[in-house]
Amino acid sequence: MMGEIVYFPDRCPEKDLVQNSISRRASRRTLHSQAGGRFRLHQRGIHGEMRLFVSEGAPGSLPVLAAAGRAQGRAELLISTVGPEECVVPFLTRPKVPVLQLDSGNYLFSTSAICRYFFLLSGWEQDDLTNQWLEWEATELQPALSAALYYLVVQGKKGEDVLGPVRRALTHIDQSLSRRSCPFLAGETESLADVVLWGALYPLLQDPAYLPEELGALHSWFQTLSSQEPCQRAAETVLKQQGVLALRPYLQKQPQPGSFEGRAVSNEPEEEGLAALSEEEIAMAVTAWEKGLESLPPLRPQQTPVLPVAGERNVLITSALPYVNNVPHLGNIIGCVLSADVFARYSRLRQWNTLYLCGTDEYGTATETKAMEEGLTPQEICDKYHAIHADIYRWFNISFDTFGRTTTPQQTKITQDIFQRLLTRGFVLQDTVEQLRCERCARFLADRFVEGVCPFCGYEEARGDQCDKCGKLINAVELKKPQCKVCRSCPVVKSSRHLFLDLPKLEKRLEEWLGKTLPGSDWTPNARFIIRSWLRDGLKPRCITRDLKWGTPVPLEGFEDKVFYVWFDATIGYLSITANYTDQWERWWKNPEQVNLYQFMAKDNVPFHGLVFPCSALGAEDNYTLVNHLIATEYLNYEDGKFSKSRGVGVFGDMAQDTGIPADIWRFYLLYIRPEGQDSAFSWTDMLLKNNSELLNNLGNFINRAGMFVSKFFGGYVPEMVLTSDDRRLLAHVTLELQHYHQLLEKVRIREALRSILTISRHGNQYIQVNEPWKRIKGSEADRQRAGTVTGLAVNIAALLSVMLQPYMPTVGGTIQAQLQLPPPACRVLLTNFVCTLPAGHQIGTVSPLFQKLENDQIESLRQRFGGGQAKAPAAPAVVEAVVTAAPQQVQVLMDEVTKQGNIVRELKAQKADKNQVAAEVAKLLDLKKQLALAEGKPPETPKGKKKK
Repeated sequence: MMGEIVYFPDRCPEKDLVQNSISRRASRRTLHSQAGGRFRLHQRGIHGEMRLFVSEGAPGSLPVLAAAGRAQGRAELLISTVGPEECVVPFLTRPKVPVLQLDSGNYLFSTSAICRYFFLLSGWEQDDLTNQWLEWEATELQPALSAALYYLVVQGKKGEDVLGPVRRALTHIDQSLSRRSCPFLAGETESLADVVLWGALYPLLQDPAYLPEELGALHSWFQTLSSQEPCQRAAETVLKQQGVLALRPYLQKQPQPGSFEGRAVSNEPEEEGLAALSEEEIAMAVTAWEKGLESLPPLRPQQTPVLPVAGERNVLITSALPYVNNVPHLGNIIGCVLSADVFARYSRLRQWNTLYLCGTDEYGTATETKAMEEGLTPQEICDKYHAIHADIYRWFNISFDTFGRTTTPQQTKITQDIFQRLLTRGFVLQDTVEQLRCERCARFLADRFVEGVCPFCGYEEARGDQCDKCGKLINAVELKKPQCKVCRSCPVVKSSRHLFLDLPKLEKRLEEWLGKTLPGSDWTPNARFIIRSWLRDGLKPRCITRDLKWGTPVPLEGFEDKVFYVWFDATIGYLSITANYTDQWERWWKNPEQVNLYQFMAKDNVPFHGLVFPCSALGAEDNYTLVNHLIATEYLNYEDGKFSKSRGVGVFGDMAQDTGIPADIWRFYLLYIRPEGQDSAFSWTDMLLKNNSELLNNLGNFINRAGMFVSKFFGGYVPEMVLTSDDRRLLAHVTLELQHYHQLLEKVRIREALRSILTISRHGNQYIQVNEPWKRIKGSEADRQRAGTVTGLAVNIAALLSVMLQPYMPTVGGTIQAQLQLPPPACRVLLTNFVCTLPAGHQIGTVSPLFQKLENDQIESLRQRFGGGQAKAPAAPAVVEAVVTAAPQQVQVLMDEVTKQGNIVRELKAQKADKNQVAAEVAKLLDLKKQLALAEGKPPETPKGKKKK
C-alpha cells in the first residue's frame, strides 16, 4: 500500500496534483488526493519531474527531506511515501529507501548521494572537509548509530547500553566543533555535512537523555539545526510525533546488529585522545613549553580609573542592576554578577583593557513599596540595602571596578538629556492611558503596586508590569482580579496622561543595528529569540512615565508630578555609574568604535537591554556605545520550586555566608549548574556530590599530590624533567584542552569552559596513577629520574590549573599559587599555550589540602534549614507562647544593629585581630541576636558548641 506526502511551498499552485500510483515505467498519471502533491524545484529551465520515495519511520528519510526543503524552486519534485518493503529500485536485491528517481530515469539510493544532489541543485560547491565528514558518517557513525537505535527501540535497552556505542562518535563531533570554534561542521555556514549528520542523529538525540550535557558544542549545533523549518518538517513527516518509537516497524525488519565492537570502551579516554594528535601538534606544544616564563608578555600597567586605550581591546562589562529593595538569592547572583565576574576576571588574564561595573537600581515602585513595608523613607531603604548588596558581593568575591547606584545627580542629568534629545527628534508621544487607581490609598497605582491573575497564562501572582511565570509584559489594567498591594482593595480604572517612547518610529533603525550587530556576536540564543519575537509581533509605543514621587523627574511642563518609568531610567544607570566613577565616562559610553560592550542578565531583562535602551540611544543620536554581546541566562530554581524570602525557601546571599561553606565552593557549584540553555535547579545533594567528587577527589587530589611529591621526594624543589614521547603527547593534549577553554570563554560559554579545567585535572590524576612516582622514587637511577619528570610535569599542570581557576574560584586559585610560589607574572597572564612556569630548581612553599568533604548530615541540616520549615509555625513550648513580640520599629532597630555588629565581627576576622577582641565582639553579636529573637517572638537560638575531638 502506498500513500503520498508532499510539501507545498506557498508559491506552488498545484496543491491538488498528486501521484496515485507509481509504475516502474515512470508513469505521469496524477489524481486528486489529500495525501500528496508536487514540490517545485525548478532548475535552469528544465521542468522534468523527479520522484523522491521515502518511508515513514525510516531514519534515512530525515536528512533527504531536510535537504529537499533547501532546494525549493530548482526543479519539480514529487515526494511519495512507500512501505519499507517496497522495491522501488528494480535492480536492487533488497528493498531500499529513501530513493530519488531522476527525470532521466536513473536512481540515487544512498542518503548522502540524494542529499548531495539536492545541495548541488542549490548551487553548493563541494569541498574536501564536507566530503570527509560524509565518509566518516558512513564508515564510523552509521554502524554505531544503527546499533544504538536497535538496542533502544527493538530491544528496549536504556542508558549506557544505548549511549555506549555512539559516545566516541558524539565526542568526536563535539571536539571538532569546539576546536574549529565554528557553528557548523565545515565552517561558518551550514553545509551538506550538517544536514546528513543531523538527520542521522536526530532520532536518538531528540531525547535529551542521549545528548550528554558535557558536550556543549554538539548540543548547540544540534539545537540550531533542529530549530530550522526544513528540519522540523522532516522530523514531523518521518517520526509522526511518536519520537524514536516511530522507527520500530522499520528497525524490526533490519538485521540484528552483531555485538558492537567499535573501539573498546576504556577508562582512559584521555590517552585515546592523545593518539589522535599529529606530530606537528606535539612538536608545537613542546616548543611552547620549553620557552617557559620567557613567553609571558609584559604586564599591562594597572590604571585608575580604567579608560579605553586606542589600539587595544577595550572590554566594558555590566551586570544587570539588582533592585535595591531586596536581598539577592542564588539565582540572582548566578544570573548576572557571578557570570559577569568570571568573564571580567578572564578578560584581565588575557590582558584586555577591562572595566566591570554594576550597582543597585534604586528608583521606582519596588523601592517605595519596601519603604512602606519597613516604615522608612525610600532614601533610607536605598542606603540600607545598597550596603547589604555590596557586602554580599564582596563576600562572593565579585571583582567590580566600581559598584554604584542610580540615585545620583549624574543619573538625573544623563537621563533627562537622553529624554530631551528624543523629544526634540520626535520620538516621544503623549497619550491618555487607562490606569488603576486605589481609592482607599487615594493615588494611581504604579505597576508593582498591583498584583493579579495573568491574562495570558493564569498565574495568580502576576505583577502589574510583567508575569514572572510566562515572562510576558503586561499593562496593569489587563490583570484579572487586580489588587492594591498596599491595602489589598480592588482598584478602579481611571485616566492619566503619560509620555511614550515611539518604538514603531525607531523600529527600522533598531533592525538595521541588529543586522550589523548580531552576525558574529555572542548574543545567547534565548536573547536572539526574545528580540526576534518582539520584532515579529511589531513594536508598539512604550510608556516611559509613572505616577510616582521616587524617581528621576520628568523635565517637561505638565508632567512635573511624574517620574520616568524605572525601565527607561535603569539601563541609563550604567552610564551614570560610570560617570560617578570617572568624569571621562563618555570615552566608554560614546565610543562604539573602540569599545566592546558585554552585558550580563537573566532572560527577563533582555527586552530592555536589547530593545528599549538601544532604541532610546539610537533615537538620541549621540553616538552611544550599544551592546555587542548580550549574555542572558535562563532561571535557576531551588530544589523543586522557586526561591521565596517570605516563605523561607532557598538560600539568599546573606545566608550563604552563615552556612560554613566557603564562597569559592558556592561559586564553583553555581557556575557548574549555570542555567545556560534551559532552567536549572540548585540541589543540596548534587552540591555535595560535585564538591566531594569534582573538587575533593579530582581537582584537589591532583594538585595536592603534585605539590606533596615535590615536598616529600625532592625537598621542596622542582626536579629535572627529561620528557619522553608520552610526556610530549600529554603536553600537547593539555595545550589543546587549554585552547578549548579559551575558545569557550571567548564565546562566553562559561559552564562548558569549567569542564575543561576538570578534564585537565583528570588527565593529571591519570598521568600520576599510570607512572606511580611513589614507587619509582625507590628504584633505579632511571626510575628516580622518571619520578622527577612525572612530578615536575604534574606540578606545572597544577600551576596552570591555578590560573585557569582564577575566574571561577579566585581564592582557591590564589591559594594554589601561594603554595607553589608561582612567579607573580605567571599569576596575572593566561597564555593560549601550556608553558613551563615552574622550572627545575624552583622552590615551592608549604602544601596543604584545598577542600573539605561535605557530610550528608551537614547537607541534610542545611536542606531543612532552607526548605521553608523555618517559616512555618511549629508547635512552640508554652514559655514561647507567652512571649509578646515587640513593635516593628523596635525589631527593625535590632535587625540593623545585628547587621552592623555582624559586619564588625567579619571585618575583625578578616584582619586576623586578637582572639580576645574577636570573642568580645562575637558575644555582643550573640546577645543582639538573642534580643532580636525575643522581640520577634521566637525562641533564642542555642549557641552551637564545638565538636569534641
